[in-house]
Amino acid sequence: MSSVAYLTCAGLLPKAPRRMADAWEHDLQISALRVACAEHRIELHDVAWNDPDLDVAAFDAFLIGTTWDYTDVPGAFLGRLASIAMARPLFNDLDAVRWNLDKSYLRDLGDAGVPVVPTLFEASADDATIERSFDALGTDQVVIKPEVGAGAWRQVKLQRGDVIPDASERPPDRTLIQPYLPSITTEGEYSFVFCGGTYSHCARKRPAQGDYRSQAMYGANEEVHGATDAEIDLARKAIDAAPAALLHARVDMVRDTNGRLVLMELEIIEPYLYPEQGPELGRHFADALAARL
Repeated sequence: MSSVAYLTCAGLLPKAPRRMADAWEHDLQISALRVACAEHRIELHDVAWNDPDLDVAAFDAFLIGTTWDYTDVPGAFLGRLASIAMARPLFNDLDAVRWNLDKSYLRDLGDAGVPVVPTLFEASADDATIERSFDALGTDQVVIKPEVGAGAWRQVKLQRGDVIPDASERPPDRTLIQPYLPSITTEGEYSFVFCGGTYSHCARKRPAQGDYRSQAMYGANEEVHGATDAEIDLARKAIDAAPAALLHARVDMVRDTNGRLVLMELEIIEPYLYPEQGPELGRHFADALAARL
């Protein structure tokens, strides 16, 4: 039996005194993976990535699972992963994680021919930068995101002429600005899940009425999307352009104003894999993991 550590947040562990609001997603995901991995004689143990007492030698390998607080301390997170990778196999690959942590990786994917949402990469989200972004992108609505961030943290959607929110509500430093694409609310965002390069399933996420964020914690709902071969091949282009072979990845795409799917994000550090929309996720994941151990 192989013993594999599934890295998570302290606030997501079952015995945490105050579990995080999205702990139910952690529970669904690790349950689906744990059952399937057991069939390969792989035992998953959820452990906090920043636990000072973590015994790296006690595990045969490490998975970056639901480490959803890493954006608060990215330096410490990468430092812990580096120390783990020196001693044990780490999935996904550390170099790929470093590349993916900063959303400027979208430049690389665009250069590789992946259709990407038009993006401005800026040093800060100051008033002048925001005001000129509307003309630069040729749009009346923009979404402003931190280059290092997740879960819509300090993300802002603005209409031209709106009062710009206080600096405390905007990205704290380097930022990316994208046009708001109306299909996010009318059609939804698509998340294509891959394990070991094999397509698993796709979830379509629709924001709550009056919102634009696609996370369930903001009221979005998720449903199965029967992806076409052309859609899967397009999503796979993002996987193939990553700097290392990936154990697991999620490709988030949305339709632009011309009706084509474009990449919003490639999630390879700690993606939620939508187990409810992919009943075969556990098997796909466990097969890919077993092949690497």
